Amino acid sequence: MTAFLARLLGRLPIGYLQLMHHPGRLLAALAGVAFANVLVFVQLGLAGSMAESVAIPYRLFQPDLLIISPAESESLSDASTLPRQRMFQALVHPDVTGGTPIYMGRSTWISGNDASSSIQFFGLEPDAGPFVHEALATPLISLSLSDTALVDTLTRFVDMRGFAAAHPEAPVPFEMQGRQLGAIGTVSIGGGFGGDGVFLVSDQTFFQLFPQRSSATPSHILLALDPGADPGRVATELAQLYPPDAVRIRTVTQAMEQEVRYQMTERPTGLIFAFGVVIGVIVGIVIAYQVLSADVADHIREYATFKAMGFRQGFFVGIILEEAIILAAIGFWPGLALSELFYRSLAYLTNIPIFMTPDRAVAVFIGTIIACAMSGVLAMRKLAAAEPADLF
Repeated sequence: MTAFLARLLGRLPIGYLQLMHHPGRLLAALAGVAFANVLVFVQLGLAGSMAESVAIPYRLFQPDLLIISPAESESLSDASTLPRQRMFQALVHPDVTGGTPIYMGRSTWISGNDASSSIQFFGLEPDAGPFVHEALATPLISLSLSDTALVDTLTRFVDMRGFAAAHPEAPVPFEMQGRQLGAIGTVSIGGGFGGDGVFLVSDQTFFQLFPQRSSATPSHILLALDPGADPGRVATELAQLYPPDAVRIRTVTQAMEQEVRYQMTERPTGLIFAFGVVIGVIVGIVIAYQVLSADVADHIREYATFKAMGFRQGFFVGIILEEAIILAAIGFWPGLALSELFYRSLAYLTNIPIFMTPDRAVAVFIGTIIACAMSGVLAMRKLAAAEPADLF
C-alpha cells in the first residue's frame, strides 16, 4: 500500500504512515466514520422509504390527467372529495377520450390472531382497466362480482399466506367493516407511513363497505386523452371550464412529485429525517476532527521542522487531506455494509420499501470525503497560524 500511494502521490505517503503508526486510534476513527455513515444512511433510507411509499399508490394508475379536490391536503389518500360532474364536464373537451372515478377509504382490519392493520381501499369501476397499471387490468374485471377484493400480500401485521391461492373460482373469505368479503386475487403493493396495505374493490363493493360515501362524490377522477394531445395544454384548457379553485388538474407524475416534495419539506416526518441527516454529518465531522487534530498535535514538532526547512502550508494541508481521504475511503465501507443490513432487516420486519440505491451510496461516499476533508482543514488551523520557533 505504501508503494502504491507513493506512486499515486509522487511523494512518501506521510499521512498514511502516521495513521498506521497508531492502529488503535485508526480503528477508533474508522469506527466513528462508519457510525456517522450509518446515521446518515438510516435517515436517508427512511426518507427515501417515505418518498417511495408516497409514490406507490400513484403507480397503480396510468391516466393522462388526474383531477383532485383543491381543498385541504396534498396527499392522495387524504384529499377531500369532489363532485362527479367534474368528470362529465371534462368529457366535453375534444381531446378527452374517457374518464373514471376513484373512491378511497380507510378501515382497520383485525385478523384472527387479533393483529390489526390499517387498510387503504381503492374503489374502481371493473371496466377501468385502461386507467390502471397493465398488471391490474385483467384482475380488475373479476371485481364485478359483489363483495370481492384484490388483497395486498405485503400487508403488515397480518399473515397473508392463506390468500396465496385466492382465485375468482375459489375466493378466500375474510371480514372487513362487519361485512363478509372474498379475496379473488392478490396484488403486491405494500404499506407505508400512512397505512399497512392496499385493497382493491369495485365501486359497488366500496359503497357497501362505506355506506356514508356516494357515487356522486369520488375521491379523484382519472382522464384519458387522445394519443397526440399535450397533457399540459389540455389541463390548462380544462381548468377554464370550472369555477375558480374548483379542482386541480395535473398529470399523475406531477401530482406524485408534488406530494413527495410536500411530505419531505412541510410535514414533520420529512423534516425530522432531514434533521437526522444533518446530525449524522456533524457527528462525522466532529469525530474526524478529533482524530486529525490529535494527529497534528502529536506530530507538531515534525511539522515545525518541515516548516523551518521551507515547506509551504500546502504541503501540510496535503498530508492532512491525505489522512482525511483515507479515513473516509476506508470507514465508508463498513458503514455501507451495516446500513445495508439495517435496510434488509427493517424491510423484512415492516414491509416498508427501504433499500439501498447506487445514487445514495455514491452521494454519501462523496459527502464522507468532503466532511473528513473539512475536518482536516479545521485541524490545520493551529499549524497555519504558528511560527516554526513557537512550535519547538
